Amino acid sequence: MSLLIVGATGTLGRQITRHALDRGLKVKCFVRYPKKANFLREWGADLVAGNLNNVQSIEDALEGVTEVIDAATTRVTGSMRIKDVDWLGKVSLIQAAERAKVERFVFFSILNAEKYPNVPLMDIKYCTEKFLASTDLNYTILKPCGFFQNLIGEYAIPILENQTIWIGGESSPIAYMNTQDIAKFAIRTLTVKETERQSFAIAGPKAWQPSEIIRLCERMSGRTRKTANMSIGLLRFARKVALGFEFGWSFAERMSYAEVLASGIPVDADMKETYKIFGLEEEDMTTLEAYMQDYFSRILKKLKELDYKEPKIKAPF
Repeated sequence: MSLLIVGATGTLGRQITRHALDRGLKVKCFVRYPKKANFLREWGADLVAGNLNNVQSIEDALEGVTEVIDAATTRVTGSMRIKDVDWLGKVSLIQAAERAKVERFVFFSILNAEKYPNVPLMDIKYCTEKFLASTDLNYTILKPCGFFQNLIGEYAIPILENQTIWIGGESSPIAYMNTQDIAKFAIRTLTVKETERQSFAIAGPKAWQPSEIIRLCERMSGRTRKTANMSIGLLRFARKVALGFEFGWSFAERMSYAEVLASGIPVDADMKETYKIFGLEEEDMTTLEAYMQDYFSRILKKLKELDYKEPKIKAPF
């Protein structure tokens, strides 16, 4: 087995890489900037430079590869448009994998993507699901709801820094999951025959409302927060303004994802059958309470150490 991981430097991709290496798999990572991916090489992975908009680099990376896990997506802060990576790039990757006769292809979509045709990222994810299903590839589509790791920047850090947390519209409860646990599903997919040419929702133990996450972070940190509501109407107006300028197109596309978060539609799924198929146990998955407790314990300890190591300078007056 020779595994190629696309998007290996991302929040999810690096955890898949680590888990695959821990399982003794031969791993090759397809990266845009090898110098920024040295940590993957240090873990034991081979690096191959390229990008999804360069077909030749994809074909070179697929040489000798039997399995592909695609965890790539456009970064929230990136300048590339969603269509460039999440549609054109993915189509090129899937077609190249088909030509290379890859034995297994794992694609990460997003749960409920089909329900939001007016949200570019969701629409493209769903279109990619359909395109992949039309090929002869032995594929599996995994559809997570959201990552624990993303909640650090959205909630934990603003609370620690006494910043305002913005909540928009009728917030949707989301069953976030630790990317380390999602990685287990990805690697299991490669050897579980029942996952062939199938799609699976990947949901955490509980769907959380923003207000619940805020209260959890307050309890773990011992600090209170400031919140402010932003109406979905205001978000839509800001998106229309951004669309009026070419430099704002990428930003506007990402802003449209707020429609999903503020729709009020739960992003969750029953995982009993999925756990059974993958041979995994829900009891072994990390809870958000445990994840946040670990984060705040570490960060508060570091902050305390910094306060101790950096004595206050007395004013000369």
